[in-house]
Amino acid sequence: MRHIALLSVHGCPFARLGERDSGGMNVYLLQVARELGRRGHKADVYTRVHDPNDPEIVELGENARVIHLYAGPHGETKQGLRRHIPQFIQSLSAFQRRGGTAYDLVHSHYWLSCAAGVELSRMWDVPHVATFHTLARAKMEARPAEREPQARVDAEAAVTRSAHSIVVSTERERGDLARLYGLPPGKVRVVPAGVDLEMFRPMDREESRRRLGLPQERIILAVAQRIEPLKGLDVIIEALAIMDGRENTRFVIVGGDESSASEIARLQSLAQRLGVGDRVTFTGAVRQDELPAYYSAANVCVLPSYYESFGLAALESLACGAPVVSASVGGPMSFIAEGENGFLVPDRSPRSYADAIESVIGDGRPNPAMAQAARRTAAGMGWDSVVDKLLAHYDSIIAERWASAAGA
Repeated sequence: MRHIALLSVHGCPFARLGERDSGGMNVYLLQVARELGRRGHKADVYTRVHDPNDPEIVELGENARVIHLYAGPHGETKQGLRRHIPQFIQSLSAFQRRGGTAYDLVHSHYWLSCAAGVELSRMWDVPHVATFHTLARAKMEARPAEREPQARVDAEAAVTRSAHSIVVSTERERGDLARLYGLPPGKVRVVPAGVDLEMFRPMDREESRRRLGLPQERIILAVAQRIEPLKGLDVIIEALAIMDGRENTRFVIVGGDESSASEIARLQSLAQRLGVGDRVTFTGAVRQDELPAYYSAANVCVLPSYYESFGLAALESLACGAPVVSASVGGPMSFIAEGENGFLVPDRSPRSYADAIESVIGDGRPNPAMAQAARRTAAGMGWDSVVDKLLAHYDSIIAERWASAAGA
């Protein structure tokens, strides 16, 4: 039995999807911790107290729990969290000592947590595995208007040198680490993310639309993610405006909260200017268990991001039998099969997106062959497969650590 400490300073697994700092990483942590617990291992997810009503400990299931630690004000911005990392480490260490818990390995998530993982690995003399989920330099390269603090770039570079291993979701990210940070490929393990195949499954389209209050006779394009410029949603609005004879098409954007108000306002203004304001709907953030209905209600799901480390929403869509039109970035490049379960768009042209969407929706009726291909793709990518690979990697890292200590 292994006892694993999973670190997520800024993101709580219980945050609603589409809210500030809430996305695929939160789902990843929740599912990995639960699956580790089901296997008989113990998994503790450490995160900040994000709300004064957060209980200290929340049970995720057998052998798995989330532990909320005080580390700075509840409403602190992600940009301001770096200065609270020492307090996060101190609070975590105090909790660990009270419980007398001995960990076999620390797995940190995102650069803020990775900085804490480096120190805890040293204090406990256990291996440190790091997963960045997104990389500062890769984001700025994908969209030059993106800005990331130099402190993040420096921290990521330091972690690549000090961590025992870096786990990534795609071969592309392994290449980015080698190219942008000089990391030897042998130090990086590729473990694709997964999907909950019980939650994300095909549902009846008419019933899903009725439940969500969406019109039965419309073509529905859907996206579910945080709303920020890096997600590139403007290109879908522009594509919607040039799709001839498709006035019955609606674009449903699932996600967003007060932190994304300015980007939502920009997108709404663009839609109004292009004459499609009444065909673009913002739902706000929703619970994860509500997402399958949105995916199932859609004729096609879109993922036009400038940059994605994995693109979990695309895989969730496929699991629900919904074809995907995605930018040629990150994870979708490894599981979207052209013309079978969706299309990859190689540029940011609205015409290219419009053509790809047209190829999927056809006459607007369900396409059983494409829906079946979508579900088949996801069927081999459940979280049990992810944890199989993670555990094998954890075991190898721990064994290497013991062998190194024995030879010292």
